[in-house]
Amino acid sequence: MLYSVLRSKIHRARVTEAQLYYQGSLSLDPDLMEAADLKEHDWVQITSMANGARWQTYVMPAERGSGTVRANGSAARHFAPGDEIIVLAFGYADESERAALEPKIVFVDERNHPTTATGAGAH
Repeated sequence: MLYSVLRSKIHRARVTEAQLYYQGSLSLDPDLMEAADLKEHDWVQITSMANGARWQTYVMPAERGSGTVRANGSAARHFAPGDEIIVLAFGYADESERAALEPKIVFVDERNHPTTATGAGAH
């Protein structure tokens, strides 16, 4: 049996932009993506600390070093600039992988630059 498990998260990033008329996704600074072990097109869940919204979409890179966290497409109706969000990435693990799993948790500063990471492969 495979289990759906948390593999990484970006904790309390701030939305910097919301572009309604865009083809949908979450654009992230590649520094954030790398810190959380996210690749382009990875499927994520976004949760809003402002209004409790939860959204699922894929990630795509923004400009490196920009601190960009941009809600695109219909997600822009739920996540506004300034909102704090949590970006959650999940994976599948069998019983032995699940027992050894240590999700990577990335914390950011007020400009969405990674400050610390805990868990597997943290740097």
